[in-house]
Amino acid sequence: MAKFVFTPKTADQLKDSYDAIIVGAGGTGLTAALQAHELGLNVVVLEKNENLGGNTSRASSGMNASESLVQLNHGIIDNNHSFYEETLKGGGLLNDRPMLKYFVDHSAIAISWLMEHEIDLTDLTITGGMSKKRAHRPASMAPVGGYLVTGLLKQIQKEDIDVFNNSRVTKLIKDDGKKVNGVEVETKDGKEIVTAKAVLLASGGFGASKELIKKYRPDLVDYKTTNQPGATGDGLKLAEGVDAQLMQMNFVQVHPTAQTDHDHTYLIGEGVRGEGAILVNKAGKRFVNELDTRKVVSNAITDLHEDGAYLIFDQGIRDHFKAIDFYDHVGLVVHGKDLADLAKNIGVDANNLEQTVAEWNSAVKNKDDIAFGRTTGMERGINEAPYYAIHVHPAIHYTMGGIHITPETEVLDSNGNVIEGLYAAGEVSGGLHGNNRIGGNSIAETVIFGRQAGMQMAKKITSC
Repeated sequence: MAKFVFTPKTADQLKDSYDAIIVGAGGTGLTAALQAHELGLNVVVLEKNENLGGNTSRASSGMNASESLVQLNHGIIDNNHSFYEETLKGGGLLNDRPMLKYFVDHSAIAISWLMEHEIDLTDLTITGGMSKKRAHRPASMAPVGGYLVTGLLKQIQKEDIDVFNNSRVTKLIKDDGKKVNGVEVETKDGKEIVTAKAVLLASGGFGASKELIKKYRPDLVDYKTTNQPGATGDGLKLAEGVDAQLMQMNFVQVHPTAQTDHDHTYLIGEGVRGEGAILVNKAGKRFVNELDTRKVVSNAITDLHEDGAYLIFDQGIRDHFKAIDFYDHVGLVVHGKDLADLAKNIGVDANNLEQTVAEWNSAVKNKDDIAFGRTTGMERGINEAPYYAIHVHPAIHYTMGGIHITPETEVLDSNGNVIEGLYAAGEVSGGLHGNNRIGGNSIAETVIFGRQAGMQMAKKITSC
C-alpha cells in the first residue's frame, strides 16, 4: 500500500480573505479546520514549519476518553466523574473546572467523531494518574500522534481545505472596533494581509523556546526537550500583541521518561509503563510507583542523582507497544538474552535486577504491589525473553500555561473580556491541565477543543 503524502498549497494560491484563519497545523488546527469546513466555513490553515503535524506527530501513547463505546467493547465500565476527579487531582486542583467538565463530557463523542472520519482508535492502554484504561489508540498499537495527523490530512485533502506550510503568521490584525479580523502572514512571496471573520490560534506551546523557559521557569533552562523545534510560543506572542491574558505560565511539565543521550531527544511514551514496564535505579531496584503522575515520577528520578534511570521490560510488553520498534530502530533500546545479560549491558547489579523483577512478577500475579502501591499497568509480568532496557531522564515536555480562554475557546483580554474574533485551543491555551498534565490528555485536548473551536467559529459567523 502506497504511503500517504499530503501536498500543501503553494503561496500563490493564498486568497485575500477567508471565513476563518487557523494558525498551526497540529492536531488542534487540523481538527478545527475539518469541523469548521463541515459546518460551512471557508477555512485556511497556516503553518510556519515545513512539516505539518507539530508536536501531535510525536505523541505515542493514546487519547483519553471516558464512557466510550470502545471501552464498553473491551468490557471496561468507566464514568466521566472518575475521569474528571482524577484529572483534577493530577493537576493539583488548579485546573479550570468549566473547561475540564467540557473536556471530560465531550471525550467519548470525540472518539466517535474520529471514527466517522475513518480514524479508528479501537485499542486501549493506561497512563499515570488514571484508574481505568482510557488512552484510546489504533488497533495496530502504532503511535497515536502520527496516525491522527495522517488521518486528519487525508480528510482535509478529500475536502480540498487550504493548508499552507512555510507560512508564518507575524501579527494579528484588529479593526477599529477592536475585533480581530485577519493576520499578517509571511510566505516565500513576502508579507501580506489575509482577512477573516475569525482567527484561531492553534500554534502549540513553548517547550522548545529557551527564551520563554528562561523567563517563566529558569530552573529548567538547562533541561532538554521532547518538543519539535517549532514549539517556540509564537501564538502566545501574537496573542499578547492584542492584549490577550496569559495564565499559569510557570506550569511546565517535565516528562519522566525521555531518552536524552543523543543529539535528538526522544520521548519514551507512557504506554510502555502502561503495558507493564518498571523503572530501576543504578542498583537495579525499583524506587517509585511507575504510573504515579508525571510530576511525582520525574521528581523521583531526579532525586536519585544517578544520571537518570532505566525502563525495564520484556518481549511481551514490547509486543503491546509498537513504538518500541521505532525506539530500537534509532538505537535507544539495550537488549539482553536474559536478565543477567541485560544487567551487564546497562551496568546495574544483576542479582538485584533479577530479584526486583521476581518481586514485580509476584506483585503482578497477586495484584498487590506491596513495595510502591501500583495498581495499574499490571496485566503482564516481565518474564518473556529477550529483555530490554531504555536509559531515561526527565525532559521538558509540555507547557500547561498559555492563553486564557473560555470553555468556548474565546480568548480573554487582560481585563477578562472576550476579544471578539479571536479563539485559541490546544497547548497554546492554559487552564485545562492545572499544574500537571495527565498522559493521554493532550491528544484528547486537540480533538475536543479543536472541534469546539470549529463549532464556535461557525456558530458565530453563521449567526452574524
